[in-house]
Amino acid sequence: MNSPPIRRALISVSDKLGLADFARGLAAAGVQLYSTGGTRRHLQAEGLSVRDLTAYTGFPELLDGRLKTLHPKVFGGILARHDRRDDLLTLGDHDILTFELVVVNLYPFAATVARPGVTLEEAIEQIDIGGPSLIRAAAKNHAFITVATHSGQYAEILAAVQAARATQPELRRRLANEAFALTASYDQMILEYLDRHAGAEPLPRSLHLQWQRKAVLRYGENPHQAAALYAQPGAQGANLVSARQLHGKELSYNNLLDLDSALALVRSLPGAGAVVIKHNNPCGAASAASLADAARQALAGDPQSAFGGVLGFNGPVDAATAEVLAAPEQFIEAIVAPRFEAAAVELLTTRPRWRASVRLLEVGPLDAPSAARHLRPIDGGLLAQDADTLPDPEDAWQVVTQAAPRDEQLAELRFAWAVVRHIKSNAIAVTRQLTLCGAGAGQMSRVDAVEIALAKAGTRARGAALASDAFFPFRDSIDKAAAAGIAAVIQPGGSRRDDEVIEACNQHGLAMIFTGRRHFKH
Repeated sequence: MNSPPIRRALISVSDKLGLADFARGLAAAGVQLYSTGGTRRHLQAEGLSVRDLTAYTGFPELLDGRLKTLHPKVFGGILARHDRRDDLLTLGDHDILTFELVVVNLYPFAATVARPGVTLEEAIEQIDIGGPSLIRAAAKNHAFITVATHSGQYAEILAAVQAARATQPELRRRLANEAFALTASYDQMILEYLDRHAGAEPLPRSLHLQWQRKAVLRYGENPHQAAALYAQPGAQGANLVSARQLHGKELSYNNLLDLDSALALVRSLPGAGAVVIKHNNPCGAASAASLADAARQALAGDPQSAFGGVLGFNGPVDAATAEVLAAPEQFIEAIVAPRFEAAAVELLTTRPRWRASVRLLEVGPLDAPSAARHLRPIDGGLLAQDADTLPDPEDAWQVVTQAAPRDEQLAELRFAWAVVRHIKSNAIAVTRQLTLCGAGAGQMSRVDAVEIALAKAGTRARGAALASDAFFPFRDSIDKAAAAGIAAVIQPGGSRRDDEVIEACNQHGLAMIFTGRRHFKH
């Protein structure tokens, strides 16, 4: 059959963004509006004529608003099949009107439970009952009914109503899919919260990934691989998915991976921080008195590897920093920062030869990283773990050598430890003057990682700090570090040969700290 004309809309929303304009457009197209409590009052305050749903059903709202829409005269008008004569006769027998458009969004459960100090009772009151029921009923009957669940859908629906007084099956089908994704993710959020509140195991008993596709990417890691970017419902804080792209061509799969790594590392650096990421590993990182100095030092850490890299900053990029980046010998793929000053954007998009292609991503203030969950697919399943974002408690650190690090060495060791956890294991970081001088990443042998990091550092290894993401199984790495001039070492400890490693440091006069916590990054 043809798409049924939209004669009546049932509207009941928590988030009223864009609602008044949408409802005004529907009314102008001849659609009758029915609504409940707060939504009805909001629309009436906007000058719209809205029919009271409780007057239609003949049944008042009960239990402080907990019971409003759960009524046969509401759900009958949504679930009736317009091509079934018996359904339509049943509606007539019971004076039930049809609702061809259902506009509903849900109580803000995620925002409520994210508030510090929220009680279980407050959270439970934000578990929507009528909303998901209305959404599911409309989505089930999408052959005839249009369902809108967020303001981003209003314009397309209104355009269809204005053009033909109806929506097309393809649109209704897509909106139904989005509706079922919303209710599934909403239930999952409630389950996870109640599990946490009950003191259950830290990871949920089941995972329902209902992330929304935000962009189809040109390709994945390689041109023959399809790829897309998905947004996690309820994600908060600075992140690439919600970032504002100020300039440049579209982001690739590899760009996004590198930018995410840059953001993760730079938010953990003290002072004004800058990082350079290449192939998902830091090849430059620095903290300094100014962002321009940090950029200069980070790029100088490994200039050859930095060419064509991705940069991250933990403060607003100003004109002085942009001057450093626009040096003739540089080539930069993308830059992520909390903010870009107008003068910096002007310089970066007009002066360097790569000005047309560089991507500038603005993510807002770098608050503390959320306690996210990391997911990784394997054949036949999925691995899940807590993200390695928590700071290490320094009161658990132990100086295990005869030589203790001086204050300036302790600051250097903190910096090296912050950097090494972002390098692929086996990981070694050599730093000097709060600058990464050499990184050994992803090696099967830890001594190979040490040799690579020292070779990258060269003469800068003299007086430098060395960090290792896991324990040293033998003293050979310490001997090589000492020969290169390393002055202090930081590592988790925990090897059966810790005594040998400590003795090697004592023989060479090196200070060493055991942190007690490993930071593998596979």
